Amino acid sequence: MIPQEIIRRKRDGDELDPADIRSFIAALAAGQLSEGQIGAFAMAVWFKGMSREEIVALTLAMADSGDRLQWTDIDRPIADKHSTGGVGDNVSLMLAPIAAACGLAVPMISGRGLGHTGGTLDKLESIPGYRITPDADLFPKVVKQVGCAIIGQTGALAPADGRLYAVRDVTATVDSIPLITASILSKKLAAGLQTLVLDVKVGNGAFMADRAQAEILAQSLVEVANGAGVRTSALITDMNQPLADAAGNAVEMRNCLDFLAGGKADTRLEAVVLAFAAEMLVKSGIAASSEDGEGMARRALSSGKAAEVFARMVSMLGGPADLLENPGRYLARAPVEKPVLAARSGWLAACDARGIGVSVIDLGGGRRHPADRIDHRVGFSELLSLGTRVTAGEPIALVHAANDAAAERAAAALAAHYRITEDSPKLTPVISSRI
Repeated sequence: MIPQEIIRRKRDGDELDPADIRSFIAALAAGQLSEGQIGAFAMAVWFKGMSREEIVALTLAMADSGDRLQWTDIDRPIADKHSTGGVGDNVSLMLAPIAAACGLAVPMISGRGLGHTGGTLDKLESIPGYRITPDADLFPKVVKQVGCAIIGQTGALAPADGRLYAVRDVTATVDSIPLITASILSKKLAAGLQTLVLDVKVGNGAFMADRAQAEILAQSLVEVANGAGVRTSALITDMNQPLADAAGNAVEMRNCLDFLAGGKADTRLEAVVLAFAAEMLVKSGIAASSEDGEGMARRALSSGKAAEVFARMVSMLGGPADLLENPGRYLARAPVEKPVLAARSGWLAACDARGIGVSVIDLGGGRRHPADRIDHRVGFSELLSLGTRVTAGEPIALVHAANDAAAERAAAALAAHYRITEDSPKLTPVISSRI
């Protein structure tokens, strides 16, 4: 295999043979390619694209670049969910234990915050003692005994993706649909999944702000995953406002615990969580229809079974056994809490969801550089939903900050992210389509 020949053929728009793709990715994983060669390959793909067959071959080659998890000793269907990222998107935290309570095994390998979007691992690290990188024996043990485990990617899973992504990040090739598809799915294939559901976000708080592009990405992900042997579907969901009524780390964890206790009924967040639970159960053959699946998920919540699964997962992964009973003992609170007041009376008609995510970073709740330490205490809570009628001077959110100056800046920024109108707005459905 001559790397520059593969790069040249893709540069010229040729379709690459699967064997050549496998050879290139094997060399990448083995450290035999220069960053220049990797960047040239990524740029050629960015400009020329890839056929569906090429993307399947790339995904499989990246998945095979490291270990593949095996679940032969678990008699439950193996399922997972992935989100393309949003603000106030803590769905995974509740979805995994709900799905497990309904009979699925969910080995969920999650990520940290990326750009303005929050990361599931950062939220979990607000729990004292929780191990996001357990040893190789503990992860399958928790999945088998509890039904779910949410952890971070290890270096042994799809290592080629890690090196390719690092180069893409500095060569302006992140937003290539073939490369996004292979990056997401290679890690999921390496996790040994049988079924997968995808949450493809669209809106001003998503990476895909344009609906047409979101649909193209969703279609690519679904077709490639199914082509690689994993039963997969996708829901396109709205990210023109935070999904939960909180954005941050510990504040979203408290939101999660409230949800599992039944405190977030009839919200946009509940609609998304239950829809994905139903989709997972139907795809895995446990539920006959979406209605049946949603009913099972609701019963897992109302009975307390999902909360029990979550508590057991946290305890087995090193967190406190009584987190659900005593969240205030473990989830640190910021020293300053300041209400954000409506500047005028009217309807909350629109907001800059991306701006809210950036404001969380400004508070210290996200990273500007990979090595930055996160302040898990900070963020926003009690965020009112769009379509809410407010009176001038009424709180529309609560800032959690490390000091008074940061709280003042964040409150002013958040108020500026919302538009208040005299007329009631027409809102986008939280789930717009299924692919």
